[in-house]
Amino acid sequence: MTFWRTAIQSRRTRPALAALAASSLLAITVSNDDLFVRRSLNDIHVVAPRLHFLTGKTLQRLRDGATAPFDFQLTISAGSKNNVIARAVERFVVSYDVWQEKFAVIRMSDFHKWGMNASPNAAETWCVDNISLPALKLPPGQDLWARLEIRSVDQKGQSSPVSDSGISIISLVELFSRPPRPQQDHWTLETAAFHVDALKQQ
Repeated sequence: MTFWRTAIQSRRTRPALAALAASSLLAITVSNDDLFVRRSLNDIHVVAPRLHFLTGKTLQRLRDGATAPFDFQLTISAGSKNNVIARAVERFVVSYDVWQEKFAVIRMSDFHKWGMNASPNAAETWCVDNISLPALKLPPGQDLWARLEIRSVDQKGQSSPVSDSGISIISLVELFSRPPRPQQDHWTLETAAFHVDALKQQ
């Protein structure tokens, strides 16, 4: 009886362990149904309504007065997902004023700063909305895919691509050419195939 009870408990435990492993994976990976493309005038933007990266320990560090830098890469592929034809990279640094309870974000490519009394969700949305690619450079009539990658920045023991003149695009592209380190939080989102000429301007 002890053997069969152990076997039954083992079978019951396996789905729970699988669910736990899946939930850990979903914490850093979002399915392609969660990234959408929109066209604004001459630019291509992406929308990720269910993406949240200002959570858990990162949010606690912000509320303790630390800053939270994140590297973003937006790519467009044509014909196949491996054929990248356009790329944009940005670093955003999020901070939190503990006295005014105010989030702020700096886009390091031009030191543009945004801040208001808002939730972490608003800061996340602002970051995603402020990385884009020119629509006119994309080929009409071809299957295209957009991919958004986000990585937390480990400021210890890593050379910074930021200087007094702004962010080094080449350095950021080089960073994304390497796999993320084990200690880095990272998210990868992809769209379904789309045609640029079929996008309605918003």
